Amino acid sequence: MPLNNDPCGIFCILFTYTSIIYADYVVINWVVLHTMQDSYWGPFHIVIFNTFLLLLTVSHLRAMCSDPGTVPLPHTNGSLSDLRQVHEPLVKREDWSMCTRCEAYRPPRAHHCRICKRCIRRMDHHCPWINNCVGEKNQKYFVQFLFFVCIISAYTIMLVIMSWVRECRQCKLYDMDTRQTQVLHSVILIMESTLFGMFNIAILYDQMEGIYNDQTTVEQTINKRSNPLHRYIFSCICRWPKLSRSTSKLSVRSV
Repeated sequence: MPLNNDPCGIFCILFTYTSIIYADYVVINWVVLHTMQDSYWGPFHIVIFNTFLLLLTVSHLRAMCSDPGTVPLPHTNGSLSDLRQVHEPLVKREDWSMCTRCEAYRPPRAHHCRICKRCIRRMDHHCPWINNCVGEKNQKYFVQFLFFVCIISAYTIMLVIMSWVRECRQCKLYDMDTRQTQVLHSVILIMESTLFGMFNIAILYDQMEGIYNDQTTVEQTINKRSNPLHRYIFSCICRWPKLSRSTSKLSVRSV
């Protein structure tokens, strides 16, 4: 599936992989090798950390590059027969709705994405961090990505705290500039891991709640469910427009 030319999405992807590379660099060079050189735990932590990073990267790439469930366009605009015969033979005609932007029929629970400019089956939201919609076919990869980010964040914080608490004999041999650089990298890494960890825990909780209740974020928004803090943060960072009472009718039509 071709990537979207959304500037925000491209920036978020570059920022994500820059953060991943930086975290790997700091953990290996400034945390593990500086404090666990003479221990078998050093290679162990490097292997485990990079294994989780590999799983995180693969899940992110699959969520980013996979088709989220794009509703195919019929050969003739406004024609329902082609779509039903090929893709949805068991769906009743009255269950379909007409998308005024795609000028085509869409199945139930499909919504139009203003960034992807297509209708997505069971669209949850458009996430700039994967520069793609989260829908019927790639939500599992998105949930895996969130899970591995939470694991990596917790693991990173644990390694940094261990490097501070653990007695390092060779650290006393380093000059002051080297020790200050190590502390600076560790503090930045702690801040990065904390922010990413808290944010992804909130989104992961929201995703698991939606899966349990069989409701997407779009459907939760349309149904005017309560808007707790984690969903408010999720709405702001993922650029998902919240529907207020006064503008709900106008916004719902464009979904």
